[in-house]
Amino acid sequence: MDYRVEFVEDQPVVQESAWALVVNDVPWVTLMCTPENLDHLALGFLANEGVIHAMTDVASVEVHGGTGQAIHVQLHRDEIRLPRRRTVTSGCVGGVTFGDLAGSYHPLNTHQTITPLQVFSLMEAMRAGAVKYRQTRGLHCSALAGRSGILAMAEDVGRHNTLDKIRGACLAQNIRTHGRILLTTGRFSSEMLHKAMRMGTPIALSRSSPTDLSIQLARRWGITLIGYVRGRKMSVYTGAERVITPETEEVFSCAT
Repeated sequence: MDYRVEFVEDQPVVQESAWALVVNDVPWVTLMCTPENLDHLALGFLANEGVIHAMTDVASVEVHGGTGQAIHVQLHRDEIRLPRRRTVTSGCVGGVTFGDLAGSYHPLNTHQTITPLQVFSLMEAMRAGAVKYRQTRGLHCSALAGRSGILAMAEDVGRHNTLDKIRGACLAQNIRTHGRILLTTGRFSSEMLHKAMRMGTPIALSRSSPTDLSIQLARRWGITLIGYVRGRKMSVYTGAERVITPETEEVFSCAT
């Protein structure tokens, strides 16, 4: 029987550590994450949970390393209560949301469209920019894109963290997320789609598969959900009306 054993010492590996999110001096939640762009992670998490809406809501963000690693966020309003609802999600490192994943939202009625060639081009652009993802093969990568290309990118051990980091970066840099295109290497599960809804992105692309609940939510919230974007193949699960397919382009899979 043929087999291969590789003894690894100096190859790059994924970083993962625990960081407490403290809001107005009150501990909220511990985030398991890759310790990079932690300010963006905290801001994006709070924005995707509906706690903040703009940088004008935030007085300060401080990252405290060493013993008792924590991200301290001070808001301009004094009284803010930790929501009672807490859902442990299907994120790869145990994501958490305080929101209602089946909540009532107005559908994203936008005129945004995309072609298969644009899908393939954007996914390739994200792959090319994901340096640590290629080095370790253990990170997830996500990106926000517009018609001109990639606007923001993030890598993390948790796929849900990548979306929070993107939202936080866009808040800090005053980049609009509404009406954009969201890409990820990870699976679109319910909490991922909830973050997409919070960001107002009507088109969501993934190299992996969606879950049945995320498909249900995408239909309810008017999101075009496309999975298995690999090479020149893709599967459209919801919102096919936004996908423009000229006869000159290759046939692609349309899942119902």
